[in-house]
Amino acid sequence: MDRSSLFNRRGFLKKSTLATMAGMLGTKIAFADHMPGGYLPLAFRETGLAEPNPMLIKHKDLIVLNDKPWNVEPPAYLLDDAVTPADKMFIRNNGLIPDSIDVAKWELTINGESVKAPKTYSLSDLKKRFKTYTYQLVLECAGNGRSGYAPQTAGNQWSDGAVSCAEWTGVRLKDILADVGLKDDAIYIGYYGKDLHISQDPAKPVISRGVPIKKALEDETLVAWAMNGKDIPLTHGHPLRLVVGGWPASVSGKWLHTIAVRNKVHDGAKMTGKSYKVPINPVQPGVDPPEDQFKIIESMPVKSLITFPKTGATVDLGQPITLRGHAWAGDRAVKTVQVSFDFGSTWQNTKLQAPKNRLAWQHWTADLKLPQKGYYEIWARAVDDAGVSQPMVMPQWNPEGYCNNACHRIAVKVV
Repeated sequence: MDRSSLFNRRGFLKKSTLATMAGMLGTKIAFADHMPGGYLPLAFRETGLAEPNPMLIKHKDLIVLNDKPWNVEPPAYLLDDAVTPADKMFIRNNGLIPDSIDVAKWELTINGESVKAPKTYSLSDLKKRFKTYTYQLVLECAGNGRSGYAPQTAGNQWSDGAVSCAEWTGVRLKDILADVGLKDDAIYIGYYGKDLHISQDPAKPVISRGVPIKKALEDETLVAWAMNGKDIPLTHGHPLRLVVGGWPASVSGKWLHTIAVRNKVHDGAKMTGKSYKVPINPVQPGVDPPEDQFKIIESMPVKSLITFPKTGATVDLGQPITLRGHAWAGDRAVKTVQVSFDFGSTWQNTKLQAPKNRLAWQHWTADLKLPQKGYYEIWARAVDDAGVSQPMVMPQWNPEGYCNNACHRIAVKVV
């Protein structure tokens, strides 16, 4: 479908286009006159997503965006569980999974300019010497939603499924750092994992990111060995992973073997250049500013997801629709979630639950009764406790395609 032929000069769908779409759907588009300018209904979009790969040992409905390295996402309806199970969890790898892992010999070293003296721990040391904690923590790829940006940006074209909230068990990083001893000049930490560059050259770095020391010392920042009560799956970082909730999942290093405490902003692989950064000031779509005009992404923006029903559901006229979903807001909490069935002209409050713990997502439910037959889009919008709301269609464009927190939408038909 040629997008340029669909809209009039003001960016609204032409009447002839609406009629054609209604004919293709077999029903009219309810509240079509309320659609935002330039908006193309979900039923007519090309997702750009690859087909599922049966060779990946995960849920059969997961979508493989890339297999070297693995980049895999679930459609939104697979994320309906309160705690994300391993087989429905997105995979974002920057390199190749380690070929061999000897758990008995695995060690974690804490070093860097800002430790009083480097120290190394075995897995057994970590489990015996420090108190164990368990938290549900949201991990979201910074590129989640990238496919929704126009003009399109480079990178894996994630839809909405590159997010999870699993239950992680391990020890607090701050307890390990207290045992090692920090100098007063500590300002950042950086991790190192045992993943291998896709070229298989062991000398080439893969990814080594980090967070400011304040974030590293939060109670919920874990060095974890278990996920959902079992050993972390190999794909997700077995046997040891740094888990930092609320920030881009790229700071939660897999196959963890070293944490460096730095006296400067960490300068490991994918901490420099424009990786995981957004422009400091708004830019015109399509414009790519110089490197010195970018800032590192920290807390992820407020966002919500509709996990039930899935797009394509058919409902009888007069039958209520029960909606379910999750909402999260980086370091913040979600205050409200609302839903709309008329392209954002009116909104209805949902029933929102408190999080299991800080940095976990929050579950919401709502019952909707759609007023007439036709094609509908149901939108979800969350507002965080600072009053920041999701944008309806697309947030400020950025050249790397990060942090798209536009309202999630599903399409349903009333018959």
